[in-house]
Amino acid sequence: MNRKERRAASKRSIAAPNGAEGLDEMLAQARHHYQQGALTTAESLCKRILTRESAHVPALNLAAVIAQSAGRHRVAAKMFAQAIALDPLNAACHFNLASSSQLIGEHQEALEHFKQAIALGLSGKNVEDFIVQNQAIAACLDRLETKWPMPVADAELFGAGTLRILADDLFLRCALQSAPLRGKMLEILLTRVRCALLRIAAASEAEFPDDNGSYVACLGALAEQCFLNEYIYEQTDEESCLALRLRELLLTQSANGGPVSPLTLVAVAAYQPLHTLPNAEALLSSKWAETVAGLVRQQLREPLQERRECKAISALTRIEDTVSLQVMQQYEENPYPRWAVDPVATAASVLQDDTDGAAPQDILIAGCGTGRHLFHTSWRFPEATVLAIDISLPSLAYAQRKIREAGLNRVEFAQADIIKIGTIGRNFDLIEAVGVLHHLADPLGGWRSLLSLLRPNGEMRVGLYSEAARRAVVAARELIVARGYHATHDDIRKLRQEIFRDSGDRWQWITSSADFYSISGCRDLLFNVMEHRFTLPQIKAFLVQEGLSFLGFDGDPKVRERFQRKFPQPAALLDLDCWHAFEIENPLTFRQMYVFSVRRLRN
Repeated sequence: MNRKERRAASKRSIAAPNGAEGLDEMLAQARHHYQQGALTTAESLCKRILTRESAHVPALNLAAVIAQSAGRHRVAAKMFAQAIALDPLNAACHFNLASSSQLIGEHQEALEHFKQAIALGLSGKNVEDFIVQNQAIAACLDRLETKWPMPVADAELFGAGTLRILADDLFLRCALQSAPLRGKMLEILLTRVRCALLRIAAASEAEFPDDNGSYVACLGALAEQCFLNEYIYEQTDEESCLALRLRELLLTQSANGGPVSPLTLVAVAAYQPLHTLPNAEALLSSKWAETVAGLVRQQLREPLQERRECKAISALTRIEDTVSLQVMQQYEENPYPRWAVDPVATAASVLQDDTDGAAPQDILIAGCGTGRHLFHTSWRFPEATVLAIDISLPSLAYAQRKIREAGLNRVEFAQADIIKIGTIGRNFDLIEAVGVLHHLADPLGGWRSLLSLLRPNGEMRVGLYSEAARRAVVAARELIVARGYHATHDDIRKLRQEIFRDSGDRWQWITSSADFYSISGCRDLLFNVMEHRFTLPQIKAFLVQEGLSFLGFDGDPKVRERFQRKFPQPAALLDLDCWHAFEIENPLTFRQMYVFSVRRLRN
């Protein structure tokens, strides 16, 4: 399905409920009866809707959910599939189809649709909320939380058969492979699961029995999670010894040219990236089962490819500034962020044709990092030529691989320092610098350098840290200095455990941040070598000085609604004084960043 077809499908999903008079009311009645447990009445109403409009996706989904509730999973799966054929971007239908597919034993189908549901954003819900729908996982989390910070023995935590139930959870497996997972107790549970499976692996000298293949798949998915979060989990001395023993076994098996135990492979990969092993490329010669092949691709093929591609990326400027060199070192050691889920479908569903006037032809993404934001911009403007620059070669190589995998071929990658970018002799219709200027020694000087490349009537999208919103970050950085922590992996892990052990809600802002759950994210959040924070009056003064017109903030529609209740005049949305007053009363409004667009008023 191409981009145009995806957009049409998305619009159909929005328009369908209102396509015929009375269908909305009938659907509301059906949902009410379903919630009240009157399944027969609810199902009858769904059938009446589908008789009038066979392509009514919400009615198809509800009818399938009713069949699912009654245990008629093959019937449910068929209807969910029909709904997906009409609306491929419907995350709920993908999730529900996967759930029924798993229950009727169609595991590959279930894995495929769980992954689609996650890629589509799970209808705006957090993946962690779906993980705890597994009653066994919820019970484990409850045991851990009840006794925290006291330890819970494996026998009490997992009980009879619980570890197998967790290993068989296909949604958990897909979630582990998608992105770093958030939540203190969930992290502690996954740490304990990893340790328990490591002990099983260490107790087995030979190929793991076929009837326990779900343990291999689960530990392999945990290894992918650990690679994504850069091995941020705490580990005991016992684990370190067992992992080292299995590492030596793996190296011996590989060196002898004999078969390598998949269990040994995934156990080692859960504690150390495979590409860092001596003679790691020898592992590529083995033919791996699908449950392990993804791990080998993630931890071997892709890093080796990125290492080669670093050498071919050109440099547009020299990097000589002291702070720039320090920032470069940080992001070369920890490219940020690591991401795995392919966001193509998500981008296509949420990015509509909302550009004002002609679409930009030449775009500069300044500080593209590992390419996640670049991905969305490239999909939004598929005909534009995009130059993506960053100071970190490993980040650029990561981004280049992801962009190539998506078939986006109008992106050029180059290494450059923003403070010298004005010398490249090129101009752009759109420049995006989100989350990069505040890491420069002179952020306003860097901003001016970028503006010098902006064409008349061009737009610039900027993201800057808010002084008000990052008070918790300032407090954490003060703790880091007081404790003498450094930006090493060990110290990052120690800081996180100290924050976890601190009772109360002092660090709630920190622990609820997605960045807290990976090494690169935590380093970017709390250990950054350079961070500037801004206020809205400072930003307004710069815009006035540079002759820039403020075009408005990106952000949560709910925030905009609250703002407009306080400032109902339409012009207030573009008034930074009003926004400043609003932020004083609501200091976490711009928790992530101020993200806004500007246009030059004069040349």
